[in-house]
Amino acid sequence: MNLIGAVLQLCALVVAFRPRVPPAYSAVGGGAVSLAITAYHPLTGTRGDTTFWLLIEVPALLALTMLAGRRAPLAALVPGLAVSTILLRMVWPGPPSLILAGCAGWSLGAVGVAAAGLYLRSLDGNRRRAVAQAVRDQRLALARDLHDFVAHDVSGMLVQAQAARLAPELPPRIEDALRRIEEGGQRALTSLDRTVHMLNEPARGPFPGIDGLRELADGFSPTIRVNLAVEAEQISREASATVYRVVTEALTNVRRHAPRATTVDIAVTRDGDMVRIRVDDDGSAGLPEGNDRGGGSRFAEHRRNGGFGLAGLAEVLGTVGGSLSAGPHGAGWRVTAAVPV
Repeated sequence: MNLIGAVLQLCALVVAFRPRVPPAYSAVGGGAVSLAITAYHPLTGTRGDTTFWLLIEVPALLALTMLAGRRAPLAALVPGLAVSTILLRMVWPGPPSLILAGCAGWSLGAVGVAAAGLYLRSLDGNRRRAVAQAVRDQRLALARDLHDFVAHDVSGMLVQAQAARLAPELPPRIEDALRRIEEGGQRALTSLDRTVHMLNEPARGPFPGIDGLRELADGFSPTIRVNLAVEAEQISREASATVYRVVTEALTNVRRHAPRATTVDIAVTRDGDMVRIRVDDDGSAGLPEGNDRGGGSRFAEHRRNGGFGLAGLAEVLGTVGGSLSAGPHGAGWRVTAAVPV
């Protein structure tokens, strides 16, 4: 029985180090098995005849106790109790004083490793708080920069467009272009204001989501027809905001790199636990063969510029179980993404 206990504890210890298995499961499972083997001896009136396997089982139980103390303190009680009572296999039946003294002595080791696990847990908590504070400081610094510099420049552009509209007898196309510039500047200032508030206090106010895609598509460009189809319901606010961000970046990509585009098709659909996004443009239509805006350069350019844009979104989605890809498609370019619901 001691051999079986030693082997099972080693297996539990190996499983505890697997990244996808919570240490609490291994600690509770290994401790429960050890307690069952310990209880077998008094219940059957037998006594363990070797201590060799205990020298393997006990360190494994102590390691499980420390791991559980670091990750799930309550789970550390089971392997700790198993260590404290493991001598019953050797001394039962025997004098009560010997049994109590043996259990008390072995429990000191369990308490010690559990305390070490709790200490490591406190260090982990301090590290998480330090990282959170650093992120908050960076967020506040970014909010100040957005408010002091970017918003100021956008406001200046907006004022210039408004002043130009006051000129008499403007051609209709120029008047319409200036009106759209003014509306775009106002939307940019609204987005900047919302972003500054979000950076200062993340939980404050709703972030644009799927409901804002229609307004985004309608105000995109006077020369590009944007077809929007949305069939996604009952998704989280975070997923909705991510969908909006992906579509915004895809449209920005069209504006920057596809000046000849005439049509953009946007499809947002719910597929089980994912929201599928597809944005197609015909920006290469009419261009000579081989002049397709550089093939994959649009995606690579964002990577060279510091990991923002499409490349940055691909990395963000990858960390949460989603995906994003982009590349030539037919007469233009296609961006596809999957966002977890």
